[in-house]
Amino acid sequence: MPQSKDPPLAADGRGNDLVSFARGTEGEPPLDAPLPTALVAIWHADRVLMVFDRFRQGWELPGGRIEEGESPRQAAARELLEESGQASDGPLRFIGYAGFILAPDQRAEYAALFAGRTTDTRDFQATEEIAAIRWWDLQEVLPGRVQSLDACLARLTRESGSGLSTRRCI
Repeated sequence: MPQSKDPPLAADGRGNDLVSFARGTEGEPPLDAPLPTALVAIWHADRVLMVFDRFRQGWELPGGRIEEGESPRQAAARELLEESGQASDGPLRFIGYAGFILAPDQRAEYAALFAGRTTDTRDFQATEEIAAIRWWDLQEVLPGRVQSLDACLARLTRESGSGLSTRRCI
């Protein structure tokens, strides 16, 4: 992923930047940086699910590492269930590939972004990693820090197809 002179789409103030978003084909990931992560935005009515990560002390989209032998889609569905107890009503929809430059070493990597909907919210049990979940309307103030990179990606899933891939979120 070439370093861009353009401002990032979103920055978190900790040295991490969302620098690109490509709505490519799911089976054709970018090859210029690793793709270790899958994220998912699951929507209930007009609210997206956010999880509170105990270690990073912030609200973020469910997601995590793609395990060996697992597709990004499988990782997104697994992480959604593991972190929140929630599931999509149907198959997750591939949205695109988010390109990041991450601190402290300014390494480049991608995350596959998926979205889905649910009409049936399930009970949540806190885990060692996730302390709480919230259904967020993208505007209300949540207790604690909201991960700005994830908030930007959530907006992209809500408005997918609207050309937001070039709009800055910050």
